[in-house]
Amino acid sequence: MFGLFKKKSEKEKLQSQYEKLMSEAHKLASTNRKLSDEKTFQANEVMKKLEQLEQ
Repeated sequence: MFGLFKKKSEKEKLQSQYEKLMSEAHKLASTNRKLSDEKTFQANEVMKKLEQLEQ
């Protein structure tokens, strides 16, 4: 309850964005492969930003 107003760090924001994009890519994989590939590409770009933050 005390973490209710805690702001997310940049790392936490990127991790949630990555998970969201990968989830969407997985759902689209069976219906629209092109969109799925685009979501996967976007997720990989987010992962690159995450890796840069960790260094």
